[in-house]
Amino acid sequence: MTDTPSLPDLIDMQIRTTGPMSVATYMGLCLTHPTKGYYKTADPLGVAGDFVTAPEISQMFGELIGFFFVNLWQQMGSPKEFTLLELGPGRGTLMADILRVACRADGFRDGLDLRLFETNPTLIAEQNARLEAYGAKWIDGFDKVGPGPLLVVANEFFDALPIRQFVRTEDGWHERMVGTNNGKRVFGLNPTPIPASAMPETLAGAELNAVLEVGLASGEVMNRLANTISTQGGAILAVDYGYARTQTGETLQGVRRHQYADVLDAPGEVDLSAHVDFEALGTVATKAGLAVQPLATQGQFLTRMGINERTSALIAANASAAADLSASKARLVGPDQMGNLFKAFCAASPGLQPPGFE
Repeated sequence: MTDTPSLPDLIDMQIRTTGPMSVATYMGLCLTHPTKGYYKTADPLGVAGDFVTAPEISQMFGELIGFFFVNLWQQMGSPKEFTLLELGPGRGTLMADILRVACRADGFRDGLDLRLFETNPTLIAEQNARLEAYGAKWIDGFDKVGPGPLLVVANEFFDALPIRQFVRTEDGWHERMVGTNNGKRVFGLNPTPIPASAMPETLAGAELNAVLEVGLASGEVMNRLANTISTQGGAILAVDYGYARTQTGETLQGVRRHQYADVLDAPGEVDLSAHVDFEALGTVATKAGLAVQPLATQGQFLTRMGINERTSALIAANASAAADLSASKARLVGPDQMGNLFKAFCAASPGLQPPGFE
């Protein structure tokens, strides 16, 4: 009986068979291959994993998002049936913190239909351990939600969706591809240029070797969710690192055990991500009929939601934890830490006034 080929071998075999693959195809295989992808095989979170997310830093992050969703739910008239959906719920820490706060509101728990979009069996088990009491349901498609209003939270989800990359050369834009050379995975360019009409007019004057990243997968996810919300009511809150306006610049990166890693090395063992183009997401949401709020930094959003007051209250209840609580708050909102790097994006049904946004 022969051993099953590793993911690197499968990728190299596909390149040899069908030729170089797009960066998006490569990312998709690395992250979500059905049995060997990064998000299919292990728990990447925490000190022992590859990265730490905001909910793992402090309960305050999730609690304030809980207040955010209660506020919107009440603005909608406290519907007796609604779906709360989290995309990429990690260990379930964020949702547990959200619901600990939100379910204090009369009627919220009774109307709650909790859905989680997750494919990692290890993480699903952890999510279930934290959220079983809320009757969570795991889904593998964005159309599998109830008929009532839809509230969506996505923390560090869109950055992990595959992107395509295009590079400006003297004869136009060419798509960047992943191929092999002397047995090693390397980047190259598709020899056929992209028609100028297919590229944004704002990039007509881009300099040589400029890189444009396009998140088609992110746009498709936003389109499906926004169309559902447009019909059923609700909102989507996404917190991620990214930029407010479509721009050139390469942001694709690999992280392994809290250190940067070569994106072409060890497929399936390295977390791959890219900055989110929030302008592109907003355009999709607007076309679907939603109202897109002015983009906020994570620091602005959490401050407007009351993180200073929440920190003071927790310190008053547990003075011995004052230093840790203050340090956690600083990490979440500090301009030189996560405060400016991460952005808060919200698209909602017209008429709603999402808190935390100006």
